Amino acid sequence: MAKVIIIGAGGVGTVVAYKCAQNPQVFSEIILASRTQSKCDAVVASIKAKYPQAPAMSTDRVDADSVEQLVELLNRHKPELVINVALPYQDLTIMEACLQCGVNYLDTANYEPKDEAHFEYSWQWAYRERFEKAGLTAILGCGFDPGVSGVFTAYAAKHWFSEMEYLDIVDCNAGDHGKAFATNFNPEINIREITQNGRYYQDGKWVTTGPLEIHAPLTYPRIGARDSYLLYHEELESLVQNFPTIKRARFWMTFGQEYLTHLRVIQNIGMARIDEVDYNGTKIVPLQFLKAVLPNPQDLGENYHGETSIGCRISGLGKDGKPVKYYIFNNCSHEAAYRETGMQAVSYTTGVPAMIGAMMFLTGKWRKPGVHNVEEFDPDPFMEQLPLQGLPWEEVVGGDLEVDAIG
Repeated sequence: MAKVIIIGAGGVGTVVAYKCAQNPQVFSEIILASRTQSKCDAVVASIKAKYPQAPAMSTDRVDADSVEQLVELLNRHKPELVINVALPYQDLTIMEACLQCGVNYLDTANYEPKDEAHFEYSWQWAYRERFEKAGLTAILGCGFDPGVSGVFTAYAAKHWFSEMEYLDIVDCNAGDHGKAFATNFNPEINIREITQNGRYYQDGKWVTTGPLEIHAPLTYPRIGARDSYLLYHEELESLVQNFPTIKRARFWMTFGQEYLTHLRVIQNIGMARIDEVDYNGTKIVPLQFLKAVLPNPQDLGENYHGETSIGCRISGLGKDGKPVKYYIFNNCSHEAAYRETGMQAVSYTTGVPAMIGAMMFLTGKWRKPGVHNVEEFDPDPFMEQLPLQGLPWEEVVGGDLEVDAIG
């Protein structure tokens, strides 16, 4: 049993807090901290009302942009692990504070600078030696994608393949929230991710495409065909390093036409800009202003219907040296996620794996000094917990992966 601090009280942070509270045999004390302590208070109150037997829970306030404030927070509470579900801009300040205070670290998304939509692990991998020398573990990218997508890949490598050759991570949200336009997680991060150039790995090189340039209909279990668009996603960078037999690695995400129309308008009128503009003598960032007027992702759950479906489609040589096609995936219901945590399935599928990753560390199964991506650990105990914690997974062997002919 151990004390943890969760930094960030958005949709994902709420789910992490709920799931930690459901596992008191692992989490003896939970502190939820964010810039706005009243949000943390509301989350903890809702959990205590639903789970009277939850472990000790409290809240605190911290500006995660400030190493000084983070150090003060960690020194005061002395947790064994920080679960970072704040903004990706804040990964490095939190890692720095963990090093100064001797605290282990876990996050769900890689660092990116505020002034550039650029996704790369180099900034965090640069901390490897410092964490190793300090005897501390840092677990990177422990949401769903990145996160479970990497664990699925490691599981496939361990149990199904002698050589993985082609990897396609496919992410479908077939839910309907009834809004004209809304993003399923932080609008600023979401729109930055989608509007950048696409990128995929092919034969030892990275190939760049235009934003959403490559697309094709893919069929998702119990959902059907959905238009799927090639994006760059950070787990590709670590997966091709940790599984060097991979010849091609890509990431696909579904978008409806109405969503894409709104996105084009946002870009065309300059509201996706991340540089400052002058408005009546005040400097504002258009995308940050847009975030303030769009629906809050935390408020979408009540009217959200349908499912998400996220998985890995992998082909290569099996353990017997013969060709294998393999698909491993999870479908998650928005309605079920809301009933359990008050959040929609996109937050749920990110928050549950973050809690499981923390569980893996605290129970000694994923404990290794240094900075590591999830696929560097044994996937089996994590995979065992997924269905127990609300994310059952399924496998299809020998089916049509649909991605082979897409160039």
